[in-house]
Amino acid sequence: MMSTPLPSWNEGAAKHAILDFVGRVTQEGSKDFVPVAARIATFDNDGTLWCEQPMQVQFFFALQRLAELAKQDPSLKERQPFKAILDRDMKAIAALGKEGAVAFGMATHAGMTADEFDTAARAWFAKARHPTLDRLFKDNVYQPQVELLDYLRANDFRTFIVSGGGIDLIRAFAEEKYGIARDQVIGSSVKSRFEMRNERAEIVKLAELDSFDDREVKPANIYLHIGRRPILAFGNSDGDLAMLRYARTGPGPSLALLLHHDDGEREFAYDREFRLSPLAEGLDKADEYGITVVSMRKDWAAIFGGKS
Repeated sequence: MMSTPLPSWNEGAAKHAILDFVGRVTQEGSKDFVPVAARIATFDNDGTLWCEQPMQVQFFFALQRLAELAKQDPSLKERQPFKAILDRDMKAIAALGKEGAVAFGMATHAGMTADEFDTAARAWFAKARHPTLDRLFKDNVYQPQVELLDYLRANDFRTFIVSGGGIDLIRAFAEEKYGIARDQVIGSSVKSRFEMRNERAEIVKLAELDSFDDREVKPANIYLHIGRRPILAFGNSDGDLAMLRYARTGPGPSLALLLHHDDGEREFAYDREFRLSPLAEGLDKADEYGITVVSMRKDWAAIFGGKS
């Protein structure tokens, strides 16, 4: 156990709910005791574990690749949806819908092998910076969440990412920043195929979306890849509600947490108007669904940790 758990969390109902829940499910002899094998915790990534404003990191990463492609074919700069993304036209990007925007961003890397993609992603994360926060994108992880992940693992939970973001992009940094292994990441994916290239077996990324890991697809993919219902789930938008309710309506003790971005001074304040990941139903029905709302402004003493 950590001597002082969750130091970046302010005292309040949210922190108490977490500490109380973990205490109950790990106390042998308690009526709420949960065996180690069933201590599964799932976290959304964008907006839950790290900053997703002014648009998800996936799109910034795709911008670099699209700029490279536009050098080879300048006509892309005048064709939609390429033009919208190159111009960072948020209205046009929002018109694509979250699935369309994610699919487009991932498709820009079609033809690359999985290893080539991982190398490119790691190189990008080593130097790419957020446009206004003056931090590397990979440093925009939320310190209170890193502490929570560590606390859960100290209590024999297995922690998983279940995100609408691209699975391969998240795998490129998750272990370094969250302590979450590559095989404990679930995310959106493109189809791929096996090829022999220069006598080396490779997995090649295709341009076609395979799984868009959002809303009802999240619990379906949890079942497919984990095989157990989580007893703790954490999200930040209506796209996470199905996962939160999947955890909350299980047969034993559970905890569902929903992060509300209400701190425009230290990060960003948004909910209903953020069209790619809106939060409306989650706020309106949190009590009805048994979800604990976490206020970034009230519940977190700090937002980010150190930066590069």
